[in-house]
Formats: sequence, structure tokens, C-alpha cells
Amino acid sequence: MTAQAAGAGDAPPRLLRSLTLTHAVLYGLGVTIGAGIYVLVGIAAGRSGIHAPLAFIGSALVMAFSAASFAELGTRMPVSASEAAYVQAAFRRKWLSLVVGLLVVATATVSAAAISVGSAGYIGVFLNIPATWIILGVVLVMGAIACLPTVQSVTFAGIMTLIEVGGLLLIVVAGLSQGVGVVTRLPEIWPSLDDSVAWIGLTGTALIAVFAFIGFEHLVNVAEEMKEPSRTLPRALFLTLGLTALLYALVVWIAVIAVPPQDLALSSAPLALVFERLTGMPLVTMSAIAVVATLNGIIVHMIMIARVIYGLADQGNLPKALRHVNAVTRTPLLATAIGIGAILVLAIAVPLAGLADLTARLTLVIFAIINLALIRIKSANERQPPGTFVCPRWVPYAGLTSSALFLAVDLLV
Repeated sequence: MTAQAAGAGDAPPRLLRSLTLTHAVLYGLGVTIGAGIYVLVGIAAGRSGIHAPLAFIGSALVMAFSAASFAELGTRMPVSASEAAYVQAAFRRKWLSLVVGLLVVATATVSAAAISVGSAGYIGVFLNIPATWIILGVVLVMGAIACLPTVQSVTFAGIMTLIEVGGLLLIVVAGLSQGVGVVTRLPEIWPSLDDSVAWIGLTGTALIAVFAFIGFEHLVNVAEEMKEPSRTLPRALFLTLGLTALLYALVVWIAVIAVPPQDLALSSAPLALVFERLTGMPLVTMSAIAVVATLNGIIVHMIMIARVIYGLADQGNLPKALRHVNAVTRTPLLATAIGIGAILVLAIAVPLAGLADLTARLTLVIFAIINLALIRIKSANERQPPGTFVCPRWVPYAGLTSSALFLAVDLLV
């Protein structure tokens, strides 16, 4: 039975294929940008100062290899709980498939918790109440939106994505209007080869930058709800990664030029501070946009977490109750509720920097496993379905190697 079937007869309702390329790209940008730049630019500036943009560029290049691997696997198997399905197809080990699926859920949950903490920092500009209460309200309200029919919740998130991208473009325009310094100081991005302190700082920042790009790979977990996934998924993956990298490179550079890195590191609303310094407009202007951006990131993570839990149950790896799809909303409400609860606990209990580092490490482990799965599938010369995006054989090797090197260097510094 296909994902778009309406549940005829006695069959339980299934997910609908309702998402277009526009929906998919907005979803990908929303789950990536809201988490990456509005929350973490301060941490990155504190670690690497004026060299911080270099870490984001390097991380984008590393992510590109894994994006190609996800594109091939996602068009081979356009299902929810995609990573678990890939591992099962490659290794035929149900326990390993479950472990990877739960690892994906854990990573997305930690990521959403980090965004929730960052969101509280921006909302605190408007509301003088304890951060814990802000986090509680944010997670519960966004959870209610995530329970709506997918096309509605993703459309809502897409509108918020346009607002958050608009905020970043405002910073870029404001930065470029300040004079030629933005261009003439570009050589300062690259530290001297003998500056070991700068290179060590960049290594740590690169791991944070990996967190900033987390999101594009989550598109595979809504592939079951895409129209024409063989065409839509690869395009959405590469458009999301490319547009995100371009925005990050511009915004991070302008931020570290406009505001001393130590000031960015101490700010709970760093991009709002950048906007204030560039334009003279009050802090609340960009804080309002940043609130939208971070709230959007929470919604799209919740949607993805629920789909992975649903997919694991649908594959027989979790209790069948978790695969239940509400007949009215056509969304997995119980799976969504579990994700909401887990996000809330982590957001209240763990500091932002710790959440970001943990998310990045878990993501790199997942990327390594997924690239290894594609290597195994390609080695078996299994016949791919018509329309499959096929990447060169060396690509998953590059993705595996780069992910492993990132993890190894992280352990050494």
C-alpha cells in the first residue's frame, strides 16, 4: 500500500504524499538555519574570533559528501525512519537498524533542545520571566503546531523560514552598506600557518559549525510525504545545503567584523546585537526575527522526530502503537508527544554549548554509518529503482573519511 493511500477499507490511515519541492526546501532551510546561525554565532566567535567563517565553509564542504550519499539512499528508499531502513538494507541486522534509528531520534531531540534554549534567550528580550518558563511554553506551543496535518505544519514553518532568511539578508545588506571593510579585510579570515592557537580554535569551531548545518539530512525522513521523491529529494538536499552555506559565510563574516568576537560570545542574542551595531535600530527588531527563526527550528525538528519514531514502529522495531496515524490530522500524535516530552527535559536540564557539541558528535557518527551503508549497498551491486539519484562510488568513501576525521580530531583537541 502506498503512502498516499487514504486508508481504504480496514487498513489503518497512512502518511500522505503532499510535499512539493518548495515545501521541502523551506522545511530543510527551517530545520537548518534556525538552529545554526541565530543561536551559535556567539559560541563560534568566542572560539575562533575573526577566523570563524572559515570553520563554516569547511564544514559545508564536508557535509556535501554526505548530502550526496543521503540523496542516493533517499531515492532508493523514500521512507520514514530512513537511516534505520538504509542500515537494515545494507547490513540485515535488525538490532543495528533500531540503534541507528534511536540515535537519529536522540540527535534530533538534543538539537531541538538546544534551539529551545537559544529561543528563550531571544524571547527574554521581550519577557522578563525565568528562562525555564519560557522554554516550557515554547516547547508545548510548538508541539501543538507539530501535531497539525503535515502540509499545514510545514507550510506554517515555511512562512517562518522566509521571515528568518529575511532577517539574515537584512544583516548582510546592513553589513555591506557599512563600507569596503567587509571586502578588504577578507584576507584576515585565514590564520597564519604557524598560529597553532588559531588552528586549534578553528577545529573546535568546526564541530560547532557541523551542528549549524544539521538539518538538510532530515529531509530524507519526510521523503515518504513528498510528491515525486526521486526528483524532489536530491534537489531539496543540495539546495538546502548550498543556500545555507552561502548565508552562513556572509552572516558570520559580517558579524565578526561588526562586533568584537568577545562581545558576541557574551551575548544571549548575538545576531540581534550585530543588527543593533550595524543599523542603530533597537535590539528588539532582530530579536523578534530571531524568535521566529528559533521557534521554526523547534517545529521542524518535532515533525522529524515523530516521523522517525513512526517509521521505526512501522518497520517493526518499536511497539505498534507508535505507528498509529490520527485519522483526522494524518500525523502520528503519540510519537509526536514522546518527542515533545524528551525535548522539554533536555532543554531544561542541559546547557546550550553542551547540547550543541553532543549533537554534532552524534550527527557525525550517523553520517559515518550512513556512508558505510551506501558503500556496502554499492559493493553488492544491488539494482536501484528507476529514477534513483546515483553518486560516484568514491563519494561515500569521502563522506565516511571526513566524518571519521572530524570525530578523531575532536577527541584530540
